[in-house]
Amino acid sequence: MKIRYRPAYNATSVAYDTTRKAKAMAAVIRARQIDGVELVSPKLATIEELLAVHLREYLKALRDGSPESLASSNGIGWDEYLLAAVRASTGGVRDAVLEAFLNRVHSGSLSSGLHHARADRGAGYCTLNGLVVGAFAAKGAGAKRVLIVDFDAHCGGGTASLIEGHDGIEQIDVSVSPYDQYPSRPTARLVVSDGRDYLGDIERMLATVESPRTVNVVIYNAGMDPHHAAGGVGPIDAEVLRAREAMVFEWANSHGLPVAWVLA
Repeated sequence: MKIRYRPAYNATSVAYDTTRKAKAMAAVIRARQIDGVELVSPKLATIEELLAVHLREYLKALRDGSPESLASSNGIGWDEYLLAAVRASTGGVRDAVLEAFLNRVHSGSLSSGLHHARADRGAGYCTLNGLVVGAFAAKGAGAKRVLIVDFDAHCGGGTASLIEGHDGIEQIDVSVSPYDQYPSRPTARLVVSDGRDYLGDIERMLATVESPRTVNVVIYNAGMDPHHAAGGVGPIDAEVLRAREAMVFEWANSHGLPVAWVLA
């Protein structure tokens, strides 16, 4: 499995876990020398790709730092390297999605800070919505049906807003926090779980995917923050998350679906 990462993911001096954990994860992957796992460098997302998802005024603010309220709307701040960092991590999502779709394999990117970003601003420590950039790239490469699976602790309201009206892109979302909640609808289905039957909620949501074999690629926002020690809820621990990951990939494998995953 190829996993996208380049040091530019961490280029910004804005200090928050979202902007730092890719470096730590890359170090772990290198140290463990896992058979069949390879870190590869992605290309930067282009401005044209970003403009398909985000407004020009917002991207200009990310470049220039002005207006500050817009440049820092992600909630973590701005510096002159932020746009380069998020172009790198968004490019990693795009490259992972395209590899998964075109080669029918699982792939990943050590990208995060994605699903709360809107067209005109960031939100909730998310600057660019790389999930939607990746979905649009897959569609542009010929995918007819893209499924975004969002199991971060928080709701993916940014993604839901951006895929509205775009045929062939849908989202299923199991969260444990109402942050960024949105009305559930056929193309963006949301459950806010209390964690007591979290795996059951995951299983039931996966079962809502009609004719899963017609999905061309799955984009998996694999949040670890449902864990009770990471701001999630009490019943969810490492074993539950391990079981969740097995469930997602067993479901995908049973239907022959390639998965591109990110850290969320």
